[in-house]
Amino acid sequence: MRAHLYHQYGPPTVLKLEDSPKPIPAPNEILIKIHAASVNPYDWHFLRGEPYLLRLMAGLRHPKDPRLGADLAGEVQSVGASVTHFKPGDAVFGVGKGAFAEFACAQESQLAPKPANISFEQAAAVPIAGLTALQALRKAGLRQPNVAAASQSKVLINGASGGVGTFSVQIAKAFGAHVTAVCSARNVEMVRALGVDRVIDYTREDFTKTDQHYDIILDNVGNRSLLACRRLLVPKGIYIAAGGSAGRWMVGTIARTITSLALSAFGSRKLLGILAKPTTDDLTILHNLMQSGKVTPVIDCRYAFAELPQAIAYLEEGHARGKVIVHQ
Repeated sequence: MRAHLYHQYGPPTVLKLEDSPKPIPAPNEILIKIHAASVNPYDWHFLRGEPYLLRLMAGLRHPKDPRLGADLAGEVQSVGASVTHFKPGDAVFGVGKGAFAEFACAQESQLAPKPANISFEQAAAVPIAGLTALQALRKAGLRQPNVAAASQSKVLINGASGGVGTFSVQIAKAFGAHVTAVCSARNVEMVRALGVDRVIDYTREDFTKTDQHYDIILDNVGNRSLLACRRLLVPKGIYIAAGGSAGRWMVGTIARTITSLALSAFGSRKLLGILAKPTTDDLTILHNLMQSGKVTPVIDCRYAFAELPQAIAYLEEGHARGKVIVHQ
């Protein structure tokens, strides 16, 4: 099979499209023929080996595993001996290892059926970004509809036009919240079309300098001080750091999470971080939200399989609206 591999750390140009053995699924794994995959900041941090602390896990001088890519959608080719919920021919989406290839394996516990009304490209956009949005909002106390408190929740989402942001606003609305979205002028109409109640153009208005208060702030950018954001929370309100600016996504998120935990020791307002964990249960929630039409993945642009380096380079610029997709 053909796969994009990296044997040294560096910019997207170090990726090489090579012949590679087709992976063999472990007993709890599924072999998937990839129809589409999406690019995440997670991918280019591993590609560049930055921050350097990451290399303690990935390999000090060069990557231990040359494969790249996590988000995937495709068709089940074969299943391991202990797999019980999927069979060859099933259309699935979820998180695997080495998704930037013709075939990849994924654990059964990190997959879900693809909704029939969603394309493979749309499904590939969902896993990491959708799970981050869902788990962050749930960690902040927002739950599925039919919970009385949900309809009163006021949520502000900073960085509403990116991958996590576009899922966040849709999930929060599906859960009955009043949603204020923060984005740039070029993205205002796109974000408004997702059904938010209010849009703030950060080039015209600093959302931290208003008299509005929120039950939840989901910060996908980290471009305002934690103390300024904390002042916007109601008593017992919750701030979640879910991302950082381009070039600092991993470093910025870790730093803000540590600072948030320290600030949370004072007062009733909580400042927390989030690290998404792929589970079938949460992927199934996303499946149901997409199938019902309450969540529709937003795709900025699509690249052919051979154009993966260009796709990663585009994402690194930090201006993507929604998700960047690589298709077979």
